[in-house]
Amino acid sequence: MARIFRRKPATFLLGERVDDYPAYAPESQRGHDLRITEIGEPVLHTPARTVTELGTPELARLIDDMFATMDVAEGVGLAAPQVGVDLRVFVYDLTDDQGDRHVGAVVNPVLEMDLEAETETEDEGCLSVPGAYVPLERPGGATIRGVDQHGAPVELEATGYLARCFIHEAQHLDGLLYWDHLTPEQQADALRQRDEQRAEVLANRREIAIELEKRPAEYPKEPAGGR
Repeated sequence: MARIFRRKPATFLLGERVDDYPAYAPESQRGHDLRITEIGEPVLHTPARTVTELGTPELARLIDDMFATMDVAEGVGLAAPQVGVDLRVFVYDLTDDQGDRHVGAVVNPVLEMDLEAETETEDEGCLSVPGAYVPLERPGGATIRGVDQHGAPVELEATGYLARCFIHEAQHLDGLLYWDHLTPEQQADALRQRDEQRAEVLANRREIAIELEKRPAEYPKEPAGGR
């Protein structure tokens, strides 16, 4: 019988392979849990500003808090407007279909979607519409160009789930949500799901924050965005 060799999954930090990476990114361990803004809040629907000062303690603190908030919410990506900050920054931490983990923070990203790639339709959600998932067609490939928090150039090519994440987060920075790609019927369904699931989702976030020894973010009883 032939021996079967299985490729060991890898971890890629901003596209570079790394070894012995922790279960939670160091940024997440340092960061605080912030309230995630919800659909209808102006910061989510307005293009974010370019980051002009790199390598600052303030930018590092924002990225730390974004990683922590993403992990508390069990997300795979988070954009700065989702924590109420109108700057062009997003973070991500996900495992792709091959079992490889991808982690990073991109500043001033520029998105290039591969419109020649075969499109893929998958259920997609957004931490700013808690509990709602709707099938959405996306290009199967994308490239992100930007810099890291210190100004070093970043170029990331992605397919499949990772490309979907990059597209979703980069579009947040243009004030565009996955919601904006949905039909009126899908939007109504997403709001119905949110109304049914929001309390449970927020309670779960609180429990995870406590487990991770973070002070849980405070959310209003009703969605702040009002939709």
